[in-house]
Amino acid sequence: MEQTSRRNIDTSTIMVRIIGYGFIGLFALCCLFPFILIVSSSFSSEKAIMESGFALWPKEFSTFAYEIVFKNPRLVIGSYFVTLAITIVGTAVGLFIIAMTGYALQRQDFLYRNKISFYIYFTTLFSGGLVPFYLLMTKYLHLQDNYLAVLLPGLLSPFLIIMMKAFTKSIPHEITESAKMDGAGDFTIFLKIILPMSTPALATIGLFIALGYWNEWYNSMLFLSPNMEYRPLQLFLYNVVTSADFIRNSAAASNVPAQDIPLETMKMATAVVATGPVILFYPFVQKYFISGITIGAVKG
Repeated sequence: MEQTSRRNIDTSTIMVRIIGYGFIGLFALCCLFPFILIVSSSFSSEKAIMESGFALWPKEFSTFAYEIVFKNPRLVIGSYFVTLAITIVGTAVGLFIIAMTGYALQRQDFLYRNKISFYIYFTTLFSGGLVPFYLLMTKYLHLQDNYLAVLLPGLLSPFLIIMMKAFTKSIPHEITESAKMDGAGDFTIFLKIILPMSTPALATIGLFIALGYWNEWYNSMLFLSPNMEYRPLQLFLYNVVTSADFIRNSAAASNVPAQDIPLETMKMATAVVATGPVILFYPFVQKYFISGITIGAVKG
């Protein structure tokens, strides 16, 4: 009788795993399908796309779109370096500030924690708008044509501060109290106890910050003039596609065939160039990201 129940349990467990893995595999294929389509289209000719549409395999293999994007390799490499530097510095500094803010706001002995928490939350509901923000950055902070105009706005995020506060709140208060009894100061407790125990939250929040900096182009467009030789990668690729679009429209007015201007394939090529490093980086933080996305979840 006991062996029969065990067999039934084993059979049901296997069936659940087969269904679960099958569903996850199907979902992964659905997520992978658009990226395969983008890569394939980036290596297709413009004529094939306009005649037959997008396909999972290039009908007429062509690297013309990449040749245009990398027509000036020095500018591409410089844009990569600028974006990489801003992403690394902004992620490190922003993550440290957000971690300190979240930890301080959950401390019961912090007198003004509720008022500051309300102020941070209030900024998610209302904002001053574009004009005050632009005047602040250019007239008062004098950050026109300065990479700090791209770096500073992304350092803090109310949502990420709230997320960090929720995670550090789950760390037992007795740990910090025992450290205080041993003579450790607040900053020592934060560096040697809180940060090592907050690895999943730090990895998740750090990934959000890094993606925000990597995909940033709007502030670059506002505050960095075209006279700057090296601008962030996303803005550089945006200008490449915009220039190709302008050339195509001008060519259409001159009765030049549209397939001679590889606009669609260039869009796909720029997407591959922009997302490639992120895809290579994600597996290294995946295990921390999966555990970190449950921050603040209700536990049974």
